[in-house]
Amino acid sequence: MIDPMSFKSEILFTIVLLAIIIALNSLSKRAIRRFGKISSIDMNSRKIIFYLSNLLYYLVAFIGISLIWGVNWEDFSVFISSILAILGVGFVAQWSILSNLTASVILFFNHPLRLGDRIRVMDKDFDWTGKVEDISGFYLFMRTDDGKQITIPTNLVIQKGIEILKEEKTEPDLSADK
Repeated sequence: MIDPMSFKSEILFTIVLLAIIIALNSLSKRAIRRFGKISSIDMNSRKIIFYLSNLLYYLVAFIGISLIWGVNWEDFSVFISSILAILGVGFVAQWSILSNLTASVILFFNHPLRLGDRIRVMDKDFDWTGKVEDISGFYLFMRTDDGKQITIPTNLVIQKGIEILKEEKTEPDLSADK
């Protein structure tokens, strides 16, 4: 039978690592939530970033726990590189999935485009002008000025130029009062 006391340091390091990962995950979720509220970003868009940050923390926890419990580094690196090679082949086969997810993250953090904005997509073949209704992990949903609802992949939103149009406010004519 295995004596748990012989693994005292591994158990302690695992508990410390998990506590650190949980604390960092909680802090990053709070920061993402705060950034999303300040930037008035829809909760559905924030969920994508939450999922990606969770994936990152799970990956770090898996690698850390594997190394704490004495997995041979050479064998582990072969395992990880094999997994990454399989994922790489899969993502190359479905390049649009990876590029759309990456574009969604870029739109979330670095683009001034927000829900409710009136935009024009700069494309020589199409005249897409309308209001942004939703931004998901893969698509931007937009209602055009003529009432059509169109779906644009987020990677095209990044590749094409986007002009954010200001709402024209009509001011009352004060000259008639004089």
